[in-house]
Amino acid sequence: MKLFNLKYLLFSMIAVISLGACNNDDDAQIPGMMAEASCTDGIKNGDETDIDCGGSCEPCAISLDFSGDYAQVDHMGRPGINTTLGFDMEGQPSIKDANNNTIASEMGAAFQAAFEARLEQYHDVYANLLGLDPLAVNYENNILGLDAATLTGALAADALDVAPDAPTTYFNPGTDLDNDGRILVPDGDEIALTGRSLSDDFVDVSLILFFGGAEGTRFSGQDLDDDGTADLPRLTSDGVGLTSDISDTFPYLGAPE
Repeated sequence: MKLFNLKYLLFSMIAVISLGACNNDDDAQIPGMMAEASCTDGIKNGDETDIDCGGSCEPCAISLDFSGDYAQVDHMGRPGINTTLGFDMEGQPSIKDANNNTIASEMGAAFQAAFEARLEQYHDVYANLLGLDPLAVNYENNILGLDAATLTGALAADALDVAPDAPTTYFNPGTDLDNDGRILVPDGDEIALTGRSLSDDFVDVSLILFFGGAEGTRFSGQDLDDDGTADLPRLTSDGVGLTSDISDTFPYLGAPE
């Protein structure tokens, strides 16, 4: 008799606990039945990462703590621009650190002139290497139709622009929105500098904008006399492309090779 009563008591306790858990957790309309998880039930359930948010629900609010001391050391909106146009050259002081320590809204006014001077200086260096008059080898308006001042003004502010009504791309050489068949000829239909996608080869694009001229191929290692030897330097590419698929989740890296 005692053994029977003990079993009955345990069974009753389990039934009460189970019934209470269902009612408390999901506010079931029918007592004793589990309600389907939803994003408005006031409970952390389903694949939610917090109460009624995360997973398949709306993202959870992020609480950021900005207390403490911070130092601005780099921007990296357009990697390589600061390095190529702001480093020390022929005894001139480097402006790379100063550029990194300046807020984006003040960068254009502070560094455009220096960036333009460095870009023209590069052309002088290559003119001398080719045995040409530096005055005859200057920057040419690029594939976007930008002159040196406009280009370096855009690049001096090391923050990515975002175009909400256009594709996100550093430059898409296949863009031809007006279907005129012209891709590298600036005619107003190019999409560029509207952000940066993971697969954008921003180094090659930057070099093309610097040295490619109107067609994007001005200094591309051309063999002008067909003797099998390049007569012009190859300045429009670093010769390195993407070699692996990039993950579309953080930290957006490709597989090791």
